[in-house]
Amino acid sequence: MAAFARASLVLVLLCLVSSSEGREILVGGKTDAWEIPNPSQSDSLNQWSENSRFQIGDTLVWKYNSSQDSVLQVSKRDYVTCNTSSPIEEYKDGNTKVNLDHSGPYYFISGAQGHCQKGQKLIVVVLSSNHSRHFGMAPAPSPVEFDGPAVAPTSGSAGFGGGLAVVFGVLAGWVLM
Repeated sequence: MAAFARASLVLVLLCLVSSSEGREILVGGKTDAWEIPNPSQSDSLNQWSENSRFQIGDTLVWKYNSSQDSVLQVSKRDYVTCNTSSPIEEYKDGNTKVNLDHSGPYYFISGAQGHCQKGQKLIVVVLSSNHSRHFGMAPAPSPVEFDGPAVAPTSGSAGFGGGLAVVFGVLAGWVLM
């Protein structure tokens, strides 16, 4: 019976660890989202972003025709002005993957002439590492309203990392018994 309990605990632990890995997220939730938006939905990518949760370790994926478009990661100022002349990063492969490796806002615009001015741009706000994917969390702040670095307020709980350490400690104790 003790062996069954240990095996069950190991299985639960593996599920917890695998759920903490980053995800690949298709920008806009569909393959044709990186395009000039319909005038009535000019902010649709940012609406999608506001309704999504992004964590450190997640990867954004863009699918687009590389002969007609590109993705530029830019500063906030270049995002607002649609300046394509000095991007932080430029992607032209048609299957762009960007790893979200720090918390805060990320700004992306189309590199195609005039596309940004027509609304083809995106802000993604990545939550700090203190906030794991808990159910019942409040919605992410609106990227459009965000002026400073994205640092979500901390709670009094130990968080996912602390809970995981406790589970590992209990598991180690049972295995060594």
